Amino acid sequence: MPLNRRRFLATAGLTTAAAFGLAPVAKAQRAVVGTVLDYSAGVPSGRSVRAAGHLGAVRYVSQRRPGAEWMKGKPVTLGETEDFKANGLSTASVYQFGRAETADWLGGAAAAATHAPQAIALHRSAGGPTGRPIYIAIDDNPTRAQYDNQIRPYLRAFSAALSAAGYQTGVYGNYNVIQWCVEDGIGSFFWMHDWGSGGRVHPRANIHQVAKRRTTIDGVECDVNDVLSADWGQWTPGAAPALPVSPEMIQQAVPAASQASSQLPIDQALNAARAFLGR
Repeated sequence: MPLNRRRFLATAGLTTAAAFGLAPVAKAQRAVVGTVLDYSAGVPSGRSVRAAGHLGAVRYVSQRRPGAEWMKGKPVTLGETEDFKANGLSTASVYQFGRAETADWLGGAAAAATHAPQAIALHRSAGGPTGRPIYIAIDDNPTRAQYDNQIRPYLRAFSAALSAAGYQTGVYGNYNVIQWCVEDGIGSFFWMHDWGSGGRVHPRANIHQVAKRRTTIDGVECDVNDVLSADWGQWTPGAAPALPVSPEMIQQAVPAASQASSQLPIDQALNAARAFLGR
């Protein structure tokens, strides 16, 4: 195997430690708390998910996109989350409507005015409480320019609407997207996928979607994710009330997000969220 710079330094460190009679320090590994599923082709029963040894699932608070009628598991329903709760399982929420050439983030900040209110409404209708995150999906391996010009504005506007409604922000993305979000102060929870991650697992990831790791439960193909923290954004219906969104909450969310980027139509996203929620 070629001895690259990183391997050379690691080998040199072990050699030095041995020379001084020191035990080598093992590289810290992320502890896996358990596993959760994500799926869209159907809805396995809570009893079957529990029997398979999983903690729950990350579920879509978004509608199926045109041409994807096979996504019978979109969106999550109250019946499903209550079934999970009855079987000792938890749910987390993620929003993703489009993909690839129809990716939600392609519209930049303006797209959040369409997507954020739907995410909030579907989360609430499925029994999702406030205070919990809704993951915003960046299901791509974007360039830094795409992040700067489209993804960051989209996430900031979406996050402002979530905050105004009493929710936290989660981000689903690869290693680079998570790192850029951490540097920009976007998101409190992170769900990492492997596309473009170079085999790395980000230290801030709460959930890791392991590439090509799948299982079938009740005839539904599911992705299997490692849970890397006790709090992965999970909730159960009825855990806390869905608080009303007040004009004051919305106004408090506007200044910080507006200062973050001059191109954000934050008012548009927040007003759309308020109107969608009947406020």
